[in-house]
Amino acid sequence: MVKLENPKTPSVNQPRADIPWGALLILVIGAFMAILDSSIVNVALPRFMAIFGSSADEIQWILTGYMLTSGVVVPITGYLGDRFGNKRMYILSVAAFTVGSALCGMAWSTESLTIFRVIQALGGGMIIPVSMAMIYRIIPRQKIGTALGIWGISAIMAPAVGPTLGGYLVDNFSWHWIFTINIPIGIAAILLSINYLVETPVQPDLKPDIPGVVLSSLGCFALLLALSEGQDQGWTSQYIVTLFIFSAFALLLFTLWELATPHPLIDIRLLKNPVFTASLLATCLATVGLFSVVVFIPIYAQNLLGYTPMETGLMMMPMALVTGLMMPISGRLFDKFGAFWLGMVGMSIVAGLTYYLHTLTLDTDYHHLQLILSLRAIGLGMASMPLTTAGMNTVPRFLVSRASALNNTVRQISGSMAIAYLTYVMLQQQTYHTARLSEGISVISPVVQMAQEQIKHHLITNGLSDQGSLGILAGLVARQSFMNALNDTFVTSAVIIAFVFPFMFMLGKKRVETERKKQEASTPNSKENKLRLRLLNGGQSYEMYL
Repeated sequence: MVKLENPKTPSVNQPRADIPWGALLILVIGAFMAILDSSIVNVALPRFMAIFGSSADEIQWILTGYMLTSGVVVPITGYLGDRFGNKRMYILSVAAFTVGSALCGMAWSTESLTIFRVIQALGGGMIIPVSMAMIYRIIPRQKIGTALGIWGISAIMAPAVGPTLGGYLVDNFSWHWIFTINIPIGIAAILLSINYLVETPVQPDLKPDIPGVVLSSLGCFALLLALSEGQDQGWTSQYIVTLFIFSAFALLLFTLWELATPHPLIDIRLLKNPVFTASLLATCLATVGLFSVVVFIPIYAQNLLGYTPMETGLMMMPMALVTGLMMPISGRLFDKFGAFWLGMVGMSIVAGLTYYLHTLTLDTDYHHLQLILSLRAIGLGMASMPLTTAGMNTVPRFLVSRASALNNTVRQISGSMAIAYLTYVMLQQQTYHTARLSEGISVISPVVQMAQEQIKHHLITNGLSDQGSLGILAGLVARQSFMNALNDTFVTSAVIIAFVFPFMFMLGKKRVETERKKQEASTPNSKENKLRLRLLNGGQSYEMYL
C-alpha cells in the first residue's frame, strides 16, 4: 500500500475500509456517457441518410469509424495510464469525447460526421479501461466487487437505454441532441475529476513500446474491419480474407514482440495466470449473451412485430433497470462469496432464457417478451461483473492498467465477433428456411389456392386489386423464414453461452485468493510496495493501493 497524505492532516495508519463514493460516481458518469453514445446513434441512422442524402453503406461508416478507432486506442491505455497517471488520462479522454460530441453536433455531411466520430472515439475508447484501472487503484480490495458492480451499471444499462433515449431525442427534438447532450455532462465530469479524483502513481521514465503500438493498432484495425465488413463483402471475398490474414500476422508479431521486450505495451505474460485467463474467456462468452439480445431483439421487434424504435426501447427499458438493480447486489455478494455461485446461477438463467427465446413467434405479446427479457436480465446482472472481477482481483495492483487494457481489448473483439457470427447464422438460416417453406408452395396445391383466394377476397373487400395476392403470399413466407432464422440464432447463442460453465470452476473464491497470493509473492520487490509516500493534495489525505 502506498499512502498519499497531506503532512498537515492526521496520519492514517490503516487502509480505508470504505468506498470513496464521490470518486466512483465521477468514473461511472464518464463510462456511462461513452457506452451510451455507441448505442444512441443507431436509431438516428435513417435520419442521417435522409438529411445528408447518403447510402446505407456510406452511413454505416459513422458506426464503423467509431468502433475501429476505439478498438485501436484501447490497447495503449495501459501504458498511458502508467506513464502519465490515470486521473490525467481520464480527464483528457472525457475532454476528447466532449469535444468530439460538440463537433458531431455541428456536422454538415456524412464525411464530416464520420471524421468527428473518430475524434469522439479517441476519448470514448479510453474512458472504459482507464476508469476500470483507476477503480482498482482507489478502492480497497475487499470492496472491489461492490464498486465494480456499481461501475458496471454503465456497461450493461447504457446499451439498453441508448435506443430509447435516442428515439425520443430524434423524434421530439433534433438529431443534434444525441451528441450535444454529452457536452454539459462531459464538462461537469471534467470539473469534478479535477477537484475530487486523486492522481495514481506515475512512472515518468517508462519508455513507450512503439513497435507494440504499431502492431497492435494494425492488427486490431484489420480484424475489427473484417468482422464489420464481412457480411456485406462476403466472408470468402479476397478483401475480407486478406484482412484476416493481415490481422493474424500483425497480432502474431505483436505477441512475439511483447514477450521479448522489457517494457511491453500489453503484458501478454498475464495470460500465464490461469484464473485471469479463465475470467477473460468467461467474459467473452458472457458478451455473446449480452449482444444476442441487444442486437437481435430490436430487429425482431421492429422488422417483424412492427414496433417503432421508441416502443422497442421502452420494451427493453425494464430489462436495463433490472440489470442496473442487480449489479450492485451481485457486487456485494461477490465480496462475500466470490464469483463461482453467482456465475453458475446467473449464467444458467441467461442460457436457459436465451434458449427460451427460440419460442418467439410473429404474435408474441409485448408484455410477455418484456417479462422474459427482465427475468433474463437478473441472470446477466448477477454474473457479468463477477466474471471480470474474479480475474482482475488476482492481478498485482501495479499491473491493473495493463490488465484492464487487455480485458477491454478482448471484450471489444469478442463483441464484434459475436455480432458477426450470429448475424451470419441468422442470414444463412433465413436462406435455408426460405427454401424449405417455398418448397411447400405450389399453385396447384389446394391449401395454397385456398390461401390465395382468401387474400384476394380480403383485397377486393378493401377496394384493392387482387393481382398482388402472390406477392403477399411471398411476403408471408419471407416473414416466417426470418422468424425461424431468429429462433435458430437464439439457440446458437444459448449453446455458445453454455460453454462458460467449465471456466466457472476456475473462479471460486478460494482459487482466486490462492492465485492472488501467488501472484503477489512472485512480484519483484513486492515488499517495497508498502512504502509510504507523502504528497500534498488539496489538504486531504488519501490512500492509493499498489
